[in-house]
Amino acid sequence: MRALHLFQIISLFAVTHPLLRAAELTLPGYTAYALPDPEGARFSEREGVTRWTNPAVTIHWYGHFTRTGAITARLLARPRGGTPSPGLRLTVGGTSRESSLDSAGSDSPRSSDFGTFSLTSTGYHRLSLELLEGGHGRAIDVDSLRLEGPAVEGAHFNLKERRNAASVHLAYPIPRGTNVSAFYCEVTAVEDPTSTFYMACGWHRGYFGMQVNGPTERRIIFSVWDSGGEAVDRDKVSDENRVKLLSKGEGVFTGDFGNEGTGGHSHLVFPWKTGETQRFLVTAQPTHTTLTVFSGYYFRPDQHQWMLISSWRAPKEGGWLQRLHSFSENFWGSNGHLVRKARFGNPWIRTDAGEWIELTTATFSHDPTGKADRLDRFMGVEEGQFFLSHGGFREGFTTFGEKFSRPATRIAPRDLPIPPLP
Repeated sequence: MRALHLFQIISLFAVTHPLLRAAELTLPGYTAYALPDPEGARFSEREGVTRWTNPAVTIHWYGHFTRTGAITARLLARPRGGTPSPGLRLTVGGTSRESSLDSAGSDSPRSSDFGTFSLTSTGYHRLSLELLEGGHGRAIDVDSLRLEGPAVEGAHFNLKERRNAASVHLAYPIPRGTNVSAFYCEVTAVEDPTSTFYMACGWHRGYFGMQVNGPTERRIIFSVWDSGGEAVDRDKVSDENRVKLLSKGEGVFTGDFGNEGTGGHSHLVFPWKTGETQRFLVTAQPTHTTLTVFSGYYFRPDQHQWMLISSWRAPKEGGWLQRLHSFSENFWGSNGHLVRKARFGNPWIRTDAGEWIELTTATFSHDPTGKADRLDRFMGVEEGQFFLSHGGFREGFTTFGEKFSRPATRIAPRDLPIPPLP
């Protein structure tokens, strides 16, 4: 076989050797975020970023880089409706460059080359895209941002349409054979953007906590699952498998829920405050070999007294509280780039014999999003309490299954006091 010329050998080596190939990464438009208004553009897996016309709204991608060096960036986007393409500015690693799309003649995708940037530090970086002034009203849809260069090697971005921060949980181990008739926990929100649910008392049949529904509305939520295993539609749940409302507190709304299992839902619209400790108590009262009444009590800080949120009779049960846990959830993806953090303090259980036991250990876990897509998820101990945090694209993470211990307070709920228990 005829020997290859030297330049052919070099060319072949450059193409096949991984260290000499320029790394490439495509960031879909639907994985970005709009700031400062998360709803300032529309995001979808099918169309990318659409309805982006306001220069006051910027588009941002967040990713973790393990290498420094050069990055070449090229935007693929579509001017809409035949309007002239607005000017664009891309900022990477503190450097900004301007460009524009090819002249508009149709709604087909076209590219905008921003040239080469230099990334001088590793860790999380934000890549920001702006409409230049004068572009107001000129619609542009963003398909993707394409990166190439040495710094892209090993970079980690969430490339899924789900832009929520990972849900994070802590599980409380209890002594084997313990019949738990009550579960008490306190929660203090530290960072609580809209679409945050801090769940204080979770168990095998329900959840109880506090939620940020919008800029002006917050809720206390207590829900109990049906039996039967229906995941979506409560209309498909037979009467014998439905939980039944027995009573509720003043001002509490009750109804059905679905799409996460089905069951009975209740909530109190209440302006609980960031930085103020909220107190929750769930009770279980078996009334039959196959029936248990689950009740949720919330301590109203404005009235300095406990109130019943609701009580539900659960079929095909007949037992006590099991699989006790707390969690923090970002239930809407438009602001999954923001930090959520809360402290979970002074958890206790009460046995069927009336003994109170303090819970001082917990184990960390996260949902599938936290496995590979969003690594900014954390648990630890702070000010003598467990904390959960997620979002914000911060350095480091907590390993699934890691165990933590907190110092005992020895302040049992019976000393607080608490409402009458079954």
